[in-house]
Amino acid sequence: MNRNIQEIIQLFLQFLSERNLKELTNLFSDTIDWYIPGDEEKAPWLGIRNNRQEVSDSFELLWKNTEPISAKIENIFNDDENAVITGEFVTRMLATGRIVESLFCIQMRIQNNKITRYRLLEDSLAVSKALDK
Repeated sequence: MNRNIQEIIQLFLQFLSERNLKELTNLFSDTIDWYIPGDEEKAPWLGIRNNRQEVSDSFELLWKNTEPISAKIENIFNDDENAVITGEFVTRMLATGRIVESLFCIQMRIQNNKITRYRLLEDSLAVSKALDK
């Protein structure tokens, strides 16, 4: 099925909010240029991923270790193959019970109806501090 970029963005946000791992990871290409900077020792869902299985593993780790409290999308910008999503989130780190409030920016490239590049920028220092024991 041929989808436009706005449809893929909306499906991404829907499946992410539903924690629908199968449908979410199916939006990604078999090989991916994925990077979420941060302290990977404390937050193993961060870092570089290169394929759909590693993306799936990243979301599983995130969802196993965090509890979403709220999220707000502020803007979605896109052209023919690039998208930027900005907003704010509040999340509880389950290991410590601490709350993280952060702005975020997701950058994606979508080619042939699949996400081929993914960057998530957030307050990684706040995430790291919230995971301090």
